[in-house]
Amino acid sequence: MGNSYAGQLKSARFEEALHNSIEASLRCSSVVPRPIFSQLYLDPDQHSFSSTDVKPKVEDLDKDLGQRCPQNGSLDFSNTLTTNEMEEDEDDEEMSDSNSPPIPYSQKPAPEGSCTTDGFCQAGKDLRLVSLCMEQIDIPAGFLLVGAKSPNLPEHILVCAVDKRFLPDDHGKNALLGFSGNCIGCGERGFRYFTEFSNHINLKLTTQPKKQKHLKYYLVRSSQGVLSKGPLICWKECRSRQSSATCHSIKPNSSVSSTVTPENGTTNGYKSGFIQTESPILSPANSAINLSGAQDLTRNKNVVKPLALSLQVVGKTFAADAANGNSSHGGKSSASSSTLARPGNYSLSPRPSYASGDQGQSSSFFLPSATMFISGPPKKRHRGWYPGSPVPQPGLVVPVPTVRPLSRTESLLSAPVPQTPLTGILQPRPIPAGETVIVPENLLSNSGIRPVILIGYGTLPYFYGNVGDIVVSPLLVNCYKIPQLENKDLEQLGLTGSQLLSVENMILLTIQYLVRLGPDQIPLREEFEQIMLKAMQEFTMRERALQMGVQCTPVSPGQLPWLARLIASVSQDLVHVVVTQNSLAEGISETLRTLSEMRHYQRLPDYVVAICASKIRGNEFCVVVLGQHQSRALAESMLTTSEFLKEISYELITGKVSFLASHFKTTSLGDDLDKLLEEIQQRRGDSVVTPFNGDLNEYVSPQEAAAVIPMQNLDLDNETFQIYQPQLTVARKLLSQVCAIADSGSQSLDLGHFSKVDFIIIVPRSEVLVQQTLQRIRQSGVLVDLGLEENGTAYQRAEKYVVRLDSEIQTKFEVFMRRVKQNPYTLFVLVHDNCHVELTSVISGSLSHGEPSHGLADRVINCREVLESFNLLVLQVSSFPYTLQTQQSRVSSSNEVHWIHLDSMEDMSCEEKLYFGLNEYSKSLQWGITSPLLRCDETFEKMVNTLLERYPRLHSMVVRCYLLIQQYSEALMALTTMASLRDHSTPETLSIMDDLISSPGKTKSGRGHMLIIRVPSVQLAMLAKERLQEVRDKLGLQYRFEIILGNPASEVNVATHFVARLKTWRGNEPEEWIPRTYQDLEGLPCIVILTGKDPLGETFPRSLKYCDLRLIDSSYLTRTALEQEVGLACCYVSKEVIRGSTVALDLSGKDQERAVVSENDSDELLVDLERPQSNSSAVTGTSGSIMENGVSSSSAADKSQKQPMTPNFQSSTNSMGLDEGVSVSTAGAGETLKQECDSLGPQMASSTTSKPSSSSSSSSSGPRALLWPSGPVQSCRGLHTALPPIVILSKAAYSLLGSQRGGKLPSSSSLLPHADVAWVSSLRPLLHKDMSSEEQSLYYRQWTSARQHHADYSNQPDPSSGAWACHPRRLLLTGPPQVGKTGSYLQFLRILFRMLIRLLEVDVYDEGEINTDHSESSEVSQSEGEPWPDIESFSKMPFDISVHDPKYRMMSLVYTEKLAMIKPEAMKEAKAEEPRKRETVSMMLTKYAAYNTFHHCEQCHQYMDFTSASQMSDSTLHAFTFSSSMLGEEVQLYFIIPKSKESHFVFSKQGKHLESMRLPLVSDKNLNVVKSPIFTPSSGRHEHGLLNLFHAMEGISHLHLLVVKEYEMPLYRKYWPNHIMLVLPGMFNNAGVGAARFLIKELSYHNLELERNRLEELGVKRQCVWPFIVVMDDSCVLWNIHSAQEQTSQPMEAGVSSKNVSLKSVLQHIEATPKIIHYAILGIQKWSSKLTSQSLKTPFSRCHVHDFILLNIDLTQNVQYDFNRYFCEDVDFNLRTNSSGLLICRFNNFSLMKKHVQVGGQRDFIIKPKIMMSESLAPISPLQYVCAPDSEHTLLAAPAQFLLEKFLQHASCKLFPKAIRNLKSPVLAIDCYLNIGPEVAMCYISSRPHSSNVNCEGVYFSGLLLYLCDSFVGADLLKKFKFLKGATLCVICQDRSSLRQTIVRLELEDEWQFRLRDEFQTANSSDDKPLYFLTGRHV
Repeated sequence: MGNSYAGQLKSARFEEALHNSIEASLRCSSVVPRPIFSQLYLDPDQHSFSSTDVKPKVEDLDKDLGQRCPQNGSLDFSNTLTTNEMEEDEDDEEMSDSNSPPIPYSQKPAPEGSCTTDGFCQAGKDLRLVSLCMEQIDIPAGFLLVGAKSPNLPEHILVCAVDKRFLPDDHGKNALLGFSGNCIGCGERGFRYFTEFSNHINLKLTTQPKKQKHLKYYLVRSSQGVLSKGPLICWKECRSRQSSATCHSIKPNSSVSSTVTPENGTTNGYKSGFIQTESPILSPANSAINLSGAQDLTRNKNVVKPLALSLQVVGKTFAADAANGNSSHGGKSSASSSTLARPGNYSLSPRPSYASGDQGQSSSFFLPSATMFISGPPKKRHRGWYPGSPVPQPGLVVPVPTVRPLSRTESLLSAPVPQTPLTGILQPRPIPAGETVIVPENLLSNSGIRPVILIGYGTLPYFYGNVGDIVVSPLLVNCYKIPQLENKDLEQLGLTGSQLLSVENMILLTIQYLVRLGPDQIPLREEFEQIMLKAMQEFTMRERALQMGVQCTPVSPGQLPWLARLIASVSQDLVHVVVTQNSLAEGISETLRTLSEMRHYQRLPDYVVAICASKIRGNEFCVVVLGQHQSRALAESMLTTSEFLKEISYELITGKVSFLASHFKTTSLGDDLDKLLEEIQQRRGDSVVTPFNGDLNEYVSPQEAAAVIPMQNLDLDNETFQIYQPQLTVARKLLSQVCAIADSGSQSLDLGHFSKVDFIIIVPRSEVLVQQTLQRIRQSGVLVDLGLEENGTAYQRAEKYVVRLDSEIQTKFEVFMRRVKQNPYTLFVLVHDNCHVELTSVISGSLSHGEPSHGLADRVINCREVLESFNLLVLQVSSFPYTLQTQQSRVSSSNEVHWIHLDSMEDMSCEEKLYFGLNEYSKSLQWGITSPLLRCDETFEKMVNTLLERYPRLHSMVVRCYLLIQQYSEALMALTTMASLRDHSTPETLSIMDDLISSPGKTKSGRGHMLIIRVPSVQLAMLAKERLQEVRDKLGLQYRFEIILGNPASEVNVATHFVARLKTWRGNEPEEWIPRTYQDLEGLPCIVILTGKDPLGETFPRSLKYCDLRLIDSSYLTRTALEQEVGLACCYVSKEVIRGSTVALDLSGKDQERAVVSENDSDELLVDLERPQSNSSAVTGTSGSIMENGVSSSSAADKSQKQPMTPNFQSSTNSMGLDEGVSVSTAGAGETLKQECDSLGPQMASSTTSKPSSSSSSSSSGPRALLWPSGPVQSCRGLHTALPPIVILSKAAYSLLGSQRGGKLPSSSSLLPHADVAWVSSLRPLLHKDMSSEEQSLYYRQWTSARQHHADYSNQPDPSSGAWACHPRRLLLTGPPQVGKTGSYLQFLRILFRMLIRLLEVDVYDEGEINTDHSESSEVSQSEGEPWPDIESFSKMPFDISVHDPKYRMMSLVYTEKLAMIKPEAMKEAKAEEPRKRETVSMMLTKYAAYNTFHHCEQCHQYMDFTSASQMSDSTLHAFTFSSSMLGEEVQLYFIIPKSKESHFVFSKQGKHLESMRLPLVSDKNLNVVKSPIFTPSSGRHEHGLLNLFHAMEGISHLHLLVVKEYEMPLYRKYWPNHIMLVLPGMFNNAGVGAARFLIKELSYHNLELERNRLEELGVKRQCVWPFIVVMDDSCVLWNIHSAQEQTSQPMEAGVSSKNVSLKSVLQHIEATPKIIHYAILGIQKWSSKLTSQSLKTPFSRCHVHDFILLNIDLTQNVQYDFNRYFCEDVDFNLRTNSSGLLICRFNNFSLMKKHVQVGGQRDFIIKPKIMMSESLAPISPLQYVCAPDSEHTLLAAPAQFLLEKFLQHASCKLFPKAIRNLKSPVLAIDCYLNIGPEVAMCYISSRPHSSNVNCEGVYFSGLLLYLCDSFVGADLLKKFKFLKGATLCVICQDRSSLRQTIVRLELEDEWQFRLRDEFQTANSSDDKPLYFLTGRHV
């Protein structure tokens, strides 16, 4: 249909409407598009309506709406397209009528490789006005700069150059058809078609590109040369629209809108909570909706909508992004063609959605706006839509689409807003006149107040007229909607379900609350919610009382007005109550009328409560806030930080501030500031103030000033990096949490899998923060420690480990993720530092153009690859984690690691500093010192209030900032040249500036303090920097102090002469060094103007002394926003500050003289009582005090001399000790400072403050101020106490942060925790200030939820379980600001790496063999390198009886003839030492190791099989019975056999009964099999035993049986479900390892017989069945093979080469031994690092073998293990085997490594009394393990045999005194080897006939030990041996009778003398069968 122009026929209009209707129905996703006739014929210029306004009936609307809104009744307005301005109504065609996304106009795709970013041209050049406003742009003659609008970038204007012939003149005429334009980004010229041009500049239109529609504004340069938005381009219909002055389009717009004319600028105030639109075409008189055009989203939000839309609207307030009204200019009322905002797919608000702050329960607002009853004109309007607005006859009103919030008394939860203009023709219905409020003309201009209407309860009226001058706030609306809570929550709150407040009570409570508010306070939702809760609790109590019969009557509606007025009467006229009968509209209209007619001298109430006591609808009410301060603060607090920053930049760009700026052009005395400065500069001439070490009135030339060299400062000498105790503790907490994740069984983290740690740190967009983090990484050396970088390159390479969240992150992050995928064995840690910043979702981010960092964090942290990578841990770090602690949090509360409680740090060593954080600042207000650390500048606040009244349309931050700049400028002038200005600066500002500029003058080093001025708006900060710099330079102070703009986007920029000074102080910096972080500025006198939306965690130097937060005002009403500002000042201070402060408190209360009197009393605190000219001290911190730790002036000096000052002071950059925060304030000015937490040793730790004597002597009386020390610093280089910075707050912030004093006021902690979250319910318990951070986290997780644009919003609960999905590998580290979290997580990375290495390492015993000096040498020569022993020659070798295993170091020696030749002295030395810790060495595990349960890997997963609980039932239990001759009874064992292992067993035909375990044949030759079954006895080591032999056996099939005690079976079965278990009978539960070995051997022999019988039937010979089993300990970890290297020409010892081999290869080698069945036991030697080739000379030894043996059960059938034994059972067994003439062979070329396992095994017997008398008993000594029979001795709960063996080990000197260190005379032991202590030798003799024994001819024995001897021992045998005179005897038997019988049978009384008292028993009760023994002497 093309461009149809005005004046065409109706038919054309019909066609166009038809065309539109068809187009709309094609695009529309809802069923019924808008009927064409309603578009066409319900057009406002067709009909006059009756004089009443038209209002549809709510019920009908409801019905209509009800059909097309989501179930929850809240319409998602987050999508409402907020793009277009009001004047763009022709843009309505941009969006279709449905909620489908906009269908883009089909453009040809951009050329390959060109840029397609919004706001940039295809060449990638920036075209946004914001970026180009300062640029000089050359344009050809005849061209003009104009602004184009892109629908995707509503808040930006794109700059283009267009030939003015193609643009219209002022009357909208004479534009040539066509187009000619140039791109000012890349300079490309000559675009002849607008379509082509719009493609080039990436307009990305949704409709056909037309210059008329998309070229919007002329651009003009302001007087400062800033390019800004000028008047609208007057295309044709502009004029007609102006005349009708309609406000079209309810789209709240957001764009850099401009005001065309100055007066427009003034009328349109700043939109704080009303719809603003920007059409400057409206005549300023008044417009239905005040149009201010601000470039930001603010307008999206504050639509005047009182509307209760339950929509997740775009803003904090309910931006029903729709509202419109109509301007009625002097009688002419115009029709509006408004259409409801159409939900496009994007919401451009930065916080795209929430109603009233709680989505879901948001108040349901609703706007029957014009659209609902006249559906407005057709979508694609003809250009000649309104030929001119017909003037209606007087008395008639055209239907005004008013903005009508309507809230209804039923649940406010339904009433959604229609998303599409309603279909169907709605019958216009009359609006009762009483239901509307006409906002008076010029309300704001006349009264200077923009009233805020707080929605209360009931139906708000329609507003129309000048609605831009009012704000509707939903602040308290949720308090009046009582939420439905579950019973458990109600109980927690002390309520019953039935008790709700009546409307009357709510009204009275509200009035009481308003009366109670002070003049400076504004209503706070959180505070009022608590009042409502308390009231409900009271009612609940009263209700309970009622049940007991007490009578109480509720407030009746009749009493309400009277009670309400009564309560308000005490408010001194600050709260008025207006009661009306018909509707709220009357009360509101009345109030607004009074306001507009008010004279300036009249006093206004702060609040008017309008109550409508209607008979029909019950009571309704709302509050109109009229207080100057309150209304502004409420309006401003409705904006989010991003929004008000945009608002401010809009005010600056559009020049709205010019009035304010001109006000500040003069000084407070009325002089012209610029002229004054010029004069001062001329008077000064060229010279400048001396840079330092001189007064402010001393001048030098600039050349001299630049050349002055300061004195070097000593405390910065060396940079060290330290990790302090709290950081270590927290790092360990992190590590143990990671281990907990790995152990949780959820399979989400397998630590055994990784051998390396790598990391990346993601930080917010702050250049300084990136540099600071890099510095920490470099200083900590973590890159080298983790093995990531080489020492030399680590410095440069650090940069790839820190990434900032900006546009480049995508590429860097992809590189990182590629590394993650390519290195599966590296554990990557992704650290997201300051993770609470910009945590918005990608979805909302992609829509909020212009907020570059939107959604980036979400895109990185929550992307699928990160969530799914099993080798990636995410560690989020934050000081303000509240936004991550919501119901939807992705971090499990168990994975939060909180900083240790700072109180517990008191216990740390005295040299630690204490952390001084938010709580300490609040508490410091109670110190009672005259210069507190937290201050509020009252004088400044008064000045601000006066100015705010004068400039009601400007944002208060703008006003505050201009005033602050003036204050600092005038203070500078007052201090240097114009003393007359002193009285006009606030004392606070004056003293700060005085300190700042005078302190460098006091010292030769020129060090001074830092002052931070926090200015969140970048534009204001730049302005402040320029102004202050100009004043400084004109006053000649440019060498005295620096002014730095701290912009997160840029680096620190410092003038060269200051850099030179910093370098001198630092001493050894390279030539090219420049400061990159704020800490590098240590000691530099400077003002840092810190800008940016949030402080991002930068650390400030110790010289920071003042933190000026006077701009942080009521816009900062969330906990995070407020606390992170004060967090700037948090730091570490020495303990004296805090200790001293309490003393100071005492002082201030008691008599003033004490300080003076007690000057020399060292416990007292010295206080500086006289305020010196300026606090020149070098110590930074606060104007607080210096606490002296009681050093009197005289003693101070000599103390400081006595203590040698070690130059170990940390450098400032490293005050990084407690990393982030160690912006420990420092002593500057050349004194050395005790750098806290330094390791200077305790004597320094007291950080004694020695003060120059001059100042301490001046401690006369005076105001009690604790001060910085001052005076000539050189006189005493004392140590100064560092003090925290002084923080100056605005009144609003002070009342929230300083509120601990009264306790009544709410504190910051009760505020909404973060702007991105919402309270779940208005009824909730109070968050206590003293809750620990863990409790706070749980509180927030219960009571807050993420708003829709929050990154966690998408984390919805699992539908089945209802549980929220937390990511298993994500941790959150929280700790207060600047407490040291960076150092802590770097340390965590280090210890994580160490732990992974430890997991890959194992501690193995490394001990050389013992008793090598008296071993038998083998006479039989063996040839080296033989693989197997030759049985012939081997059997000729003698057996080496000595025990060589080092674990038996503390055991009795076994007697050999060689032993007798050893001198006892040698032995004495060897044995004297006490039991010592066995030596271990750490070895890397190899692929052949045996593992415990903590090892998981892909290969052995099946083998371990943890898969499912059902596995447990897959194994079957089988009983197996055999008779044992030794035990003399049947033994029943149980096998637990998993299904997968049943092939190893033979079952009876029915398959039920276990018959035997299969054995192979001797002749089998299968390379892939180990023939011997492996038995591993294990106790107490279900987790730690090395029972996973999968890798050791190289994955081949093998038969492995765990031998466990009955009571431990369930545990072993749980951990090793896939292993065969052999369960010992219950009678062996307390038995030792002897019993297990005995039963293994018995069972195996019995099984061998069964198998022989079975195979014999199959024709196999009995001797062919394999007779060997392997018995190995559960601590065998690695096996090695050794070979002696060739002897080299050197005479040196040849080395040993060893190689790790698998258990399989060791067993296969041994099993291949020729004639193996002739060997009884085969084993291998124990590994030691001391193995020499000498020991390998003999490849085979005939000696003891331990721990890992191949046992021939056939040959050893008659040799048994002693089943009673707990210790040395293997030595005993080896000696028995050898004496039976059997061969024991040790393979020396194999060795076994045994792991040092700390748990289980023998260690677990704790011997304690059977009957406990008291809890704490002294340990029982081994000599108490025996007692006389029938005595009163304490009986012990332990097995008799165990007590006996333990007793014998320790009692050798009592039992065998003659044997002590007497190797020639050993103790004779018959048939047994028992350990009777290391100082005794024992001769083992077997009583069996034909046994081979040691030769004992000529040996006189020193004792005889008979232990449970059997019938082979007879009297004749004993008579063969000779004994020394006085030799002792010990006979041990099972009971007393057998003891007596043995003595008689062996005829012992012949040679031995016994006494009655020599009979003993083990200290057991008779139930436990004690053992008895008798001692005697040889006669």
